[in-house]
Amino acid sequence: MGTVSLVRPARAAAGGWLCAPVPLGRIAVFRTLVYLFVVADLVYFTPWVRAHATVPAELYRPLLVARVLHLPAPTPALVHAVFWALLGAALVAATGRWPRALGWTVFVLYAEWMLVAMSYGKVDHDRLGLLVALAALPTVGRARFGSAEPSAAGGWALRVTQLAVVATYFLAAWAKLRFGGIGWLTGATMTRAVLRRGTWLGGLLAGVPGLLTVSQFGIVAFELASPAVFLVRERVRYLVVAGFYLFHALVFATVTIAFAPHLVAMASFLPVERAVSRLLGCHTDSSR
Repeated sequence: MGTVSLVRPARAAAGGWLCAPVPLGRIAVFRTLVYLFVVADLVYFTPWVRAHATVPAELYRPLLVARVLHLPAPTPALVHAVFWALLGAALVAATGRWPRALGWTVFVLYAEWMLVAMSYGKVDHDRLGLLVALAALPTVGRARFGSAEPSAAGGWALRVTQLAVVATYFLAAWAKLRFGGIGWLTGATMTRAVLRRGTWLGGLLAGVPGLLTVSQFGIVAFELASPAVFLVRERVRYLVVAGFYLFHALVFATVTIAFAPHLVAMASFLPVERAVSRLLGCHTDSSR
């Protein structure tokens, strides 16, 4: 009995952290942000995926998920059907209508869109958080803008998205050390990036002896330390997340890599409903 009494509180505490309630208004804003990004991704960030409709079949190398599910190779009919269906579903889902049905539809279609995109030799690791958000949001159900009603389901959806965001950093560092070893830290990785796609700022930094090599140590240290964001108080956590955004701003300013879907998923850490309320001059609706 003593063992049971110790285990149950531990499980409750873990469940409480994983499902810590958040206002449904936060879910409504985050959900709209995510679905509008899907639209922007289709027409602005990854329009090149549509070109895979006409890529020779022998270049297709399906990812593990596609192989396990026995998904068909991309064809013009499949790619264009997914594009238009996803575009329409995401636009409607952004309004909050039919959150479960449209939410699952957007997740399935976007996952297929990503499989089409990444099955030709290049896999972007900045999509993990967004894909987890798309999978988790339909489980919440209805959420109205301005609602202060606490939701454990909403807390879970945001928490698993946060975990995916942090996993993106931590696993990126693990991959660097696993495949690149110490050579990734001491080599010319950042120098090559600056030479290939750098900006004037990147060129300026490259002119300082040893600075880019030091930055490589800093990047890996930052990625390995990223789980610490869960160990600090809420106000400090907002500052840490602001530091994450600043890191990506510097990356874009030097080598023009944006990590846009990751930045959207990272908003799961923030009280986005407060920003929208202040922007619109609205008050939180505590009656819902």
